[in-house]
Amino acid sequence: MPVQTMQKRSVAALLASAALIPDASFASPLRGGGGSAAAVASTTANRNASAFTAPAGVFGHPSPTADYPTYPGFTLWLAEEFDVPLDLDADPIWTWSDGGLREGQVRFEKEAIKFEAGKMVIEASVNDGTGLQPQSCSHAEKEPVPPKTLRSGELRTKHNMFRYGRYEVRMRAPTVQPGNTEIDGNYISTMFAFRDGKFKHWREIDIEVTGDTESSVTMNVLNAENTDAWRPDIQSTKRFEAEGKNLRADFHNYAFEWLPSGITWYLDGQKVGEHSPTDDLAIPEFSTKIMMNLWVFNFLYGFGGHEGKNNQYPMRSEYEWFRFYKWNLDDKYPCSDASTSCLTEEDMYLSSNNPCDGIPQTGTRNGWHPCTTSCHSGHQANSVDVGLSNGTAVRDQGQIFLP
Repeated sequence: MPVQTMQKRSVAALLASAALIPDASFASPLRGGGGSAAAVASTTANRNASAFTAPAGVFGHPSPTADYPTYPGFTLWLAEEFDVPLDLDADPIWTWSDGGLREGQVRFEKEAIKFEAGKMVIEASVNDGTGLQPQSCSHAEKEPVPPKTLRSGELRTKHNMFRYGRYEVRMRAPTVQPGNTEIDGNYISTMFAFRDGKFKHWREIDIEVTGDTESSVTMNVLNAENTDAWRPDIQSTKRFEAEGKNLRADFHNYAFEWLPSGITWYLDGQKVGEHSPTDDLAIPEFSTKIMMNLWVFNFLYGFGGHEGKNNQYPMRSEYEWFRFYKWNLDDKYPCSDASTSCLTEEDMYLSSNNPCDGIPQTGTRNGWHPCTTSCHSGHQANSVDVGLSNGTAVRDQGQIFLP
């Protein structure tokens, strides 16, 4: 399979999109449905791609002059080139997260997602308690988030409407210290699929480039029911050391193919990991959101690199492009017109990403309604607005869930 490097050329005649797999039955004993064994086998048998100009019907912001690869059994559905800034409050597909992982040092903010010179940049920086501060209430986390020492960003799709397909991104991991890509530190630079809210059906497929070495890649699958706390038994992990490659110095292409029959990860076209139906953890079967973020583990540095003391900020992940290819045998997701028309009540459960996305927090968490806050000029309401310090926990509108 070729390395998916962007090649610009003149607009040419549109060619046919990826061919449908001949066996189009869509019933399977595999957990979560999927195609027949023959169809799945034919999907995975050939990954040799040929290039064609972006077809009509591709959502997002595809380039009219880009050569996009094709993959048998998949059709390009969403393409982002980041040639122009995305309006993260008005874009029909993408938005931002106001969350922050319990085990992390960062709080996600819209302002940390930047668009520069045809790239998306996610920047982690120090939060010294001055300037605009986010409310404690997080729509993305569905609970208050305590004050964090760092700011960073997470780009995400608005809705749980992506499932089986090929997800690929071209990105460069952060440099721990300016001018030296050999120094190790702590960071987790990502592209992943995640079921939001996770409290009923936690489903997740990750690509994580970490600060352990200049060539460290981690691949995860998570699958759990009715939990909001990570445990070792809900995760299956594969690790890959990309020997001879410095993932901080150059851009590289990362991808995973998610099918009912398994998950396969790729780096620069090379297969580097696989999760099969015989693994202890079941293959995720629910629709998800697409997410890209940069975060730093807590001061124990238990994941992402043990040399976090070397970190110097600001620290940046850079993304040249993102693409999603729909699996042709998934007849439900994404919704054909990129609307919410195909989404179920379960898909919309506690699905708000930030106070500005207009998505209601539908549902409760163990009987509690999640906290809510209001949108102020396209960003989170902040402690300066309400006269509170960074260290003050704000009791926002609605009833706060107490974890």
